[in-house]
Amino acid sequence: MSLSLHTASVGTYLQILPAMAGLLDKGCAHCQAGGAEDEALTGAGLAGDMWPIAKQVTSVIHHSAGAILGLRAGQFSPDPSPAPGDFATLRQRVADAITFLEGVDPTEIDAMAGRDIDFVVGDRHMPFVVDDFILSFSLPNFYFHATATYAILRNQGLAIGKMDFIGKPRMKR
Repeated sequence: MSLSLHTASVGTYLQILPAMAGLLDKGCAHCQAGGAEDEALTGAGLAGDMWPIAKQVTSVIHHSAGAILGLRAGQFSPDPSPAPGDFATLRQRVADAITFLEGVDPTEIDAMAGRDIDFVVGDRHMPFVVDDFILSFSLPNFYFHATATYAILRNQGLAIGKMDFIGKPRMKR
């Protein structure tokens, strides 16, 4: 059996996104326990030139559900919108992405293999075929921002571990 494009992309997104939701829940509980506002944590980063948690989470969403929308449109661009600073909105956006991705038909994604998609930033175009866009651009960015979210939360003192990041593995049934 060969690996399908849907399994590689949507299957992976649906493994990690629920874990992101769990991390957001733990971040919210951490703030509530310490009497801090959400923005004290959602605005945290690891370095001054690094996006904070809120933008990392919205980038995880953009490089998953947004990537699928980009495949459909034949074009994908960065999300310039500001990230919400509250856990409730971030959590809802993750939930909405999960719902959207659960409804994606595997045959639709697999049928896109070999098609063209452009990554567009301003007047710069980076041409890809869908397969390479998913495997060499979308998934690495998705994992980068998910890992950054985990790392920032861990750095901020949350008691989280690897299983909080990995989510539910797709094991043999």
